[in-house]
Amino acid sequence: MALEIERKFLVCDTTYRDLAYAKSRIKQGYICSASGRTVRVRIRDEKGFLTIKGKSDASGVKRYEWEREIPLQEAEELMLLCEPGIIDKTRYLVKSGHHTFEVDEFYGENEGLVVAEVELEEENEIFLRPSFLGEEVTGRTEYYNSSLMKMPYTKWGKSTT
Repeated sequence: MALEIERKFLVCDTTYRDLAYAKSRIKQGYICSASGRTVRVRIRDEKGFLTIKGKSDASGVKRYEWEREIPLQEAEELMLLCEPGIIDKTRYLVKSGHHTFEVDEFYGENEGLVVAEVELEEENEIFLRPSFLGEEVTGRTEYYNSSLMKMPYTKWGKSTT
């Protein structure tokens, strides 16, 4: 099992689009989105993936992650078992120094939200911060994809009464 160490930021402009060296369309759902563990099914372009993530540490920077590529047809079948609230987004890959930022531009009920993540080798690793990064939201659970499928970005601040 691999340890995922990443930091997450809001994005303050669209310059990442011109800086990106690759992009892909992602649709994902959650078979399980319980606190402390998630089981995710993802279709990225024409490939399927199954991912299991553990509970984040207190800072929200580290957690265990297991991921395997699965046949596209199996991923499509597993999507039918997912909880309501499919995540739909385009992921842009942007190099910054020795790191690659994954910038996710969301659609549907999460339209208007754009976040960037960078994976690190160690928690306090220094990285070159691209100009499009805004506020850091590492550890803020409302920005986890598993939370966005339950409480989409477009519904934040709206009363549920």
